[in-house]
Amino acid sequence: MALAFDEFGRPFIIIKEQESKTRLRGLDAQKTNIAAGKAVARILRTSLGPKGMDKMLQSPDGDITITNDGATILEQMDVDNQIAKLMVELSRSQDYEIGDGTTGVVVMAGALLEQAERLLERGIHPIRIAEGYEMASRIAYEHLEHIAQKFEFDATNTEPLIQTCMTTLSSKIVNRCKRSLAEIAVKAVLAVADLERRDVNLDLIKVEGKVGGKLEDTELIYGIIVDKDMSHPQMPKEIQDAKIAILTCPFEPPKPKTKHKVDIDTVEKFRTLRQQEQKYFDDMVQKCKDVGATLVICQWGFDDEANHLLMHRNLPAVRWVGGVELELIAIATGGRIVPRFQELTPEKLGRAGLVREKAFGTTKDRMIYIEHCANSRAVTIFIRGGNKMMIEETKRSIHDALCVARNLIRNNSIVYGGGSAEISCSIAVEAAADKYPGVEQYAIRAFADAMDSVPMALAENSGLQPIETLSAVKSQQIKENNPWCGIDCNDVGTNDMREQNVFETLIGKQQQMLLATQVVKMILKIDDVISPSDY
Repeated sequence: MALAFDEFGRPFIIIKEQESKTRLRGLDAQKTNIAAGKAVARILRTSLGPKGMDKMLQSPDGDITITNDGATILEQMDVDNQIAKLMVELSRSQDYEIGDGTTGVVVMAGALLEQAERLLERGIHPIRIAEGYEMASRIAYEHLEHIAQKFEFDATNTEPLIQTCMTTLSSKIVNRCKRSLAEIAVKAVLAVADLERRDVNLDLIKVEGKVGGKLEDTELIYGIIVDKDMSHPQMPKEIQDAKIAILTCPFEPPKPKTKHKVDIDTVEKFRTLRQQEQKYFDDMVQKCKDVGATLVICQWGFDDEANHLLMHRNLPAVRWVGGVELELIAIATGGRIVPRFQELTPEKLGRAGLVREKAFGTTKDRMIYIEHCANSRAVTIFIRGGNKMMIEETKRSIHDALCVARNLIRNNSIVYGGGSAEISCSIAVEAAADKYPGVEQYAIRAFADAMDSVPMALAENSGLQPIETLSAVKSQQIKENNPWCGIDCNDVGTNDMREQNVFETLIGKQQQMLLATQVVKMILKIDDVISPSDY
C-alpha cells in the first residue's frame, strides 16, 4: 500500500490494517479480473451446442448433479472469486429472464473479455473499449431485429413452437426423444397460456418426476398429480365425477390453546369423554357428506378413528397434502380451500371428472391423478427416467423448453441458430466499424471478432476444424448475403439453418448480447481491487 505523509513528514494510515490486505491496481487488476472471467467461460465453452459435453458436479454433502445447463453448472460450482461470481450472476439473470441460452451468454462474455485484453495491451484506455463495445452491441441488437422473422402460430398450428423447443432440447441429454418432449412442453404452455394478453403463468405447470420406467413414458396430464395415496387401503381407488372438499383443518377433536389437564375419576366420565370425541368425528364426517363431497383432501393428518369412520361412511380421503399442491388442486378443480368444517358449502367443492390412484412398478409407490377438471388451467408434466439424476436433468431441460415456448408467445420473432445469427452480426458490426472515427473503432472490430466465438465453439465441440469451418460459413454468408448459414453441427450436409429447422427466440439472443456487454463493461471499469489477504 502507498503510505501518505502529513506536512511534518510523518506517515499516517488511510486504510485500516493495510498490511493484512492485498491490493491490485491499474492494468494488473484488469488483467487479473479478465483472467478470472475467461476461466469461467472456458469451463462452459465445451458444453455449448448439440454436441456439447456434460459436467458432473458433486455438492459438499455428496449429491451428484450431471447437467449441461450453464446456469445450473455455475450455481453448483461454488465460485469464490468476485469477478467469477459476476459471471455466475450473468447466467442466472439470463435464466430468470429468458430461461434458455445460459451457456452462450457466458461464452460470449468470455470472448469479449479476451478481445479487451488484447486492446489493453495495445494501450487503449478501458473506458474507450467499454464505449466501443456499447456502440457495437447496439449495432448488433438492431441487426438482429433486421434479420429476425415473425412466426405465425395459433392453437391449432403449433408446429413452429415445437420446432423451436426441439432446438433447445437438442443440446440436452434428452435429445433422443426431443420431439415428444417438445410437444409435451408446447401443449402444457398452450393449456395455461392467455393468448389475448400474450402471457403465460409457468407456476400453473407442475413438473413431477418418478424414478422408474423410461424417458418415453413421460406424459402430460391435464390435471394434477399428488404424490400421496388414499389414507385407508380399502378406500375406492377410482372415483368418477368427484366432488372434492379441500380442507386445511385437521380431522381431530379441538384442543384448547392453553395448557390443560383432564381429571377422570370414574368410568362414566371416561365413557362420556369417549362418546364426546366420537360425536366430534361423526359430525365432521357428516358435514362433509351433507354438502355432497365424494373425496376429502386434507392438509393435515387424521388419527385411526377418523380414518376408520371415513372408511365406514364411504368417504375416500387423502391426507398430508402440501400447501402448494392444495392451491393447484383448488385452481384446477375450481374449488375453494376451506379452513373450518362449519364453512363447508356445496359451492366450495371442486369438481373433477376422474380421480384415480395409480401404482408404479412392483414397488409400493402410488400417486393420485386428478383429471378432467372443471378448469383445466393447471397441468402436470410427469417425467419418468432410469435414475434420479436423469429425472433432475430432464426437469431442467423441460423448464428451458417451457421458457422458450413462453417467450415465443410473448414475442413471436425468431432468428436462426447454429451460430448463424452471431456470424451475421459479426459481419454487420465489422462493416459498421468504418463509420466510427477514433479509438472506439478498434473496440467495435474486437466486438465483431468476439461474436465469432460462439460458432467457433460449436464447430469445435462438433469435432469439425473450427477455423476452416467458420471461415467457410462466413464467406458463404457474405457471398450469398444469406444470414441463415450456420455451423452444421449434426453433420446433415447443409449449412442452411432453415432446412435444418434450427431456431432461437429473438429476445433470447438480444438479451444475451446486452447482458454480456453490460457485464464486460462493468469488469473493465474496475481498476483497483482491495481484498483481505489469504493468510
